[in-house]
Amino acid sequence: MSDKHIIITVQGTDKIGIIASVTGLLAQYEVNIEDVKQSLIQGHFVMFMLGNIEKSKYSFKEIKDALIERGKELGMEIWVQRKEIFDNMHNV
Repeated sequence: MSDKHIIITVQGTDKIGIIASVTGLLAQYEVNIEDVKQSLIQGHFVMFMLGNIEKSKYSFKEIKDALIERGKELGMEIWVQRKEIFDNMHNV
């Protein structure tokens, strides 16, 4: 996988429209979602996505900033990391 892959983590209290809001923003920023896992545990929502930004005209920073802002709007926490950094953190 290239440095064009990003990991997006979304977490917070479950509510209607989280997935639609986040994936809609990713579509707007031309991010291809290659994998997604989500779970709901006692009202706590967690979602992990693998996105590919290779064909996006937007920079990693622009995408990350937009996702963080969307998280604030939703009352959720959203983290965005380059996959290569994520992988290296978990190989220590």
